Amino acid sequence: MTKLLSRQISPAPLSANIGITDLIDTYFTAYNSARLREACHLLSRDIMQPGVTVALSLSGALTPAGLGVSVLSPLMRHGFVDWIISTGANLYHDLHYGLGMELYASNPFVDDVKLRQEGRIRIYDIVFGYDVLLETDAFIRELLRSEPFQKRMGTAEFHHLLGKYINAMEKQLGVKNPCLLSTAYECGVPIYTSSPGDSSIGMNVAALALEGSKLVIDPSQDVNETAAIAYAARNSGIPDVEGKSAALILGGGSPKNFLLQTQPQLHEVLGLEERGHDYFVQITDARPDTGGLSGATPSEAVSWGKVDPEELPSTIVCYTDSTIALPLIGAYVINQCEPRPLKRLYDRREEMLATLQRDYLAARAERTEEKVAAAIPNAKPVPKPEREPVATYPCGTPIRR
Repeated sequence: MTKLLSRQISPAPLSANIGITDLIDTYFTAYNSARLREACHLLSRDIMQPGVTVALSLSGALTPAGLGVSVLSPLMRHGFVDWIISTGANLYHDLHYGLGMELYASNPFVDDVKLRQEGRIRIYDIVFGYDVLLETDAFIRELLRSEPFQKRMGTAEFHHLLGKYINAMEKQLGVKNPCLLSTAYECGVPIYTSSPGDSSIGMNVAALALEGSKLVIDPSQDVNETAAIAYAARNSGIPDVEGKSAALILGGGSPKNFLLQTQPQLHEVLGLEERGHDYFVQITDARPDTGGLSGATPSEAVSWGKVDPEELPSTIVCYTDSTIALPLIGAYVINQCEPRPLKRLYDRREEMLATLQRDYLAARAERTEEKVAAAIPNAKPVPKPEREPVATYPCGTPIRR
């Protein structure tokens, strides 16, 4: 029998007391429910294991729906998310919960003109008062005027400081369940934003620049730091355990690209041998045939050197709404996997960046030496340490046989 016919569908009546694991394993049998089941299995059996560095990219309005507090924070505390790239909007709306503000479930068919007249904001079927925005903006501006923010920094340091102060505010206000930024601060999970000006947080940073603020967000720091994290993922720090890198992508857009571009940054720009991410799980509702990044498939990413070509069987795309998939995936993983020790990558940023810089400069010096030797006839070759040659794809990704 062909290997494609590998799993018999054996329907059974639902019971009243079915758990999340049995529901997904038994009843998610075909189409995108089967892809979701496969994602749960890949995450629990391979990705959430020692030695795997897990990156999460976050787009779409997930934190206003409460998923930052309800799902992502528990995943971080269990050690299942090691670093994050998010839209600024998700982090801005996450602050509402840290500040104890109220958002309400409504419906998408309310009268928006009436909402405007009443001073209310709508995100599809979520409604909250305009004062939530104004009070959050006021908190951000007051905070960013303080001395710790008066310097040049990357978004990881910026969000770590935001998390530190919102964590203190939660304790002061008696907020029971910490928000995403607060949890990331406590767990040492670095959070990056690929487009720091594209949110209300960035708008407030820009407004303060008109007042003479010295705060400058430096995207180049983010590019190098994220590449350093991907580079360091190859060393698990655990004897006899190979280090691997996993990409868990909710939605797509700029956060997805910023996560996946770490690999081309390593081999295409810095000239360091790299093989692409080992695992790729994406939840999206975007089609691939329109050419948009949100719908781009893992096989397409292989052509860029973003995904290891040997690991395509370890890539899954599930076409569904992240607000449906994320709670199911989160519950499944927490149910099936033992918590992992926190990697606290935020605390290791300088160490990882130093390693990346050292290896990059060494590789650049070697290439320069080779060019000089080729340009000078009869030049005496400089002895080099013997090493086994590595065959690579045109993009620089090593070919493993």
